[in-house]
Amino acid sequence: MSYQNYSLKQLQQIDASHHLHPFTDHKELRQAGSRIITRANGPYIYDSEGNELLDGMAGLWCVAVGYGRDELADAAYKQMKELPYYNSFFKCSTPTPVLLAQKLVEIAPEGISQVFYGSSGSEANDTAVRLVRHYWALEGKPEKNRIISRKNAYHGSTIAGTSLGGMESMHQQLGGAVPNIVHVMMPYAYELALPGESDHDFGLRAAKAVEDAILEAGANKVAAFIGEPIMGASGVKIPPTSYWPEVERICRKYDVLLMLDEVITGYGRTGEWFAAQSFGISPDTITTAKALTSGYQPLSALLVGDRIARTLVEKGGEFHHGYTYSGHPVACAVALANVGIIEREGLVERVKSDTGPYFAHALGERIADHPLVGEVRSFGLMGAIEIVKDKGTKERFAPSGSAAVVVRDHAIANGMMMRATGDTMILSPPLIWTRDTIDMACERIVKALDLAAADLRR
Repeated sequence: MSYQNYSLKQLQQIDASHHLHPFTDHKELRQAGSRIITRANGPYIYDSEGNELLDGMAGLWCVAVGYGRDELADAAYKQMKELPYYNSFFKCSTPTPVLLAQKLVEIAPEGISQVFYGSSGSEANDTAVRLVRHYWALEGKPEKNRIISRKNAYHGSTIAGTSLGGMESMHQQLGGAVPNIVHVMMPYAYELALPGESDHDFGLRAAKAVEDAILEAGANKVAAFIGEPIMGASGVKIPPTSYWPEVERICRKYDVLLMLDEVITGYGRTGEWFAAQSFGISPDTITTAKALTSGYQPLSALLVGDRIARTLVEKGGEFHHGYTYSGHPVACAVALANVGIIEREGLVERVKSDTGPYFAHALGERIADHPLVGEVRSFGLMGAIEIVKDKGTKERFAPSGSAAVVVRDHAIANGMMMRATGDTMILSPPLIWTRDTIDMACERIVKALDLAAADLRR
């Protein structure tokens, strides 16, 4: 039976009765009722009541080429008719993951030569942990198994992903993290820079926290450092330009592997195929997912550098790891078509030379001066708006995070889908946004800020 035979209230009741949502206060959701999204096209999503919203989050950081792409639906349909599924176990493969791996190596940073597939960024980060620790064991250094991450990092919701991440609320519910993972300060200048400290010097100080953690444990105990090039889920925290080159120098100095989590930043969001290229660094692993298929199918790809791949192949024997849907032929067919659209329409270059710079200009010109805004920042098509009570002192509204929720709710009510993370509003729009779309978004955001300010000043 079609969902169109159900009323909104009926769908909400069924949803409340049987569906546990991710990252949700379920009692609160059941009281309010979920918004039912029923269709989408281009940069817009539509709910069951016909309301149109400009999607400022690309679904969940993923719908790079926008909604309603017939080419992706056709790729899935064709592959389903020909071969809907076969596994990559038993020394077997299928054509689409083979061809996709070739393509990903072609667009990846130099030194990446292998691809391991999963279905989500969380799975890819689990794989990365297993692979890095296995690498050092194969090299005769099993004690070299500590991984350094960062506070407020997000690396997924599996046990390993939660352990890698640095979000305390997730750790509190975990009841036992994967051992030998430590967390250092994040490169978040807005809150952590010292009075008078330059961005350059702050970046070096934040990088030194990685070195301090290596020295505290002993370099012979540290396997790797993992980081998002731009910290996404914690609020689009963009590091100073001095940060990543210094982190890479430190990792190479102490023979520590460099792992990048590009689940959010991969496939054009920063104006390059990968943020590693934007920041000029050469990682040993890159975790990717989301925009790989623009969310049309679940798929992740862990990109593996030559150093690790060589040891795995030559010394590894059987790698006891994998998933039923590793290299799913339909998902890989969609990914190939999706990457083809990004290439053909020049979306990566558009973000770098046109919409990315215009996005930064628009946020600065139209939003930064608002009384509720402490800072705006962006990189490519990622943006953040810090919500404050006092611009000069950076004082926040109490309780923490409450004001951003007010802004978010006004934005959604006025046709702008945004996300509130703590005291920060974040944006990660589809790469198909144009200057006109950016103008529309800014107009709706300003309206939401004005309405929120009226509520918060009462």
